[in-house]
Amino acid sequence: MENYWQLQDAKSRFSSLVDRAQHNGPQVVTKHGKDAVVVLSIDEYKKLIKPKTNLVKFFQSSPLAKEDLDLARSKEVPRGIEL
Repeated sequence: MENYWQLQDAKSRFSSLVDRAQHNGPQVVTKHGKDAVVVLSIDEYKKLIKPKTNLVKFFQSSPLAKEDLDLARSKEVPRGIEL
């Protein structure tokens, strides 16, 4: 398969491996005949790690969004500690 590389080929042709990952999609490197790692472009990686929703929408969709939470802070002075 064109997107599979044996480890020794991947090492000796690393530049080609990177070029293919950038232009042809993820490349699988095998070790001892088994899938070991995937090399992918930075754009593909960023798509994978990008949150599916932003933080505000996350909290708005939380089961606690409709709860009446008391978020008031205490006005008491914190206790002193010895260092």
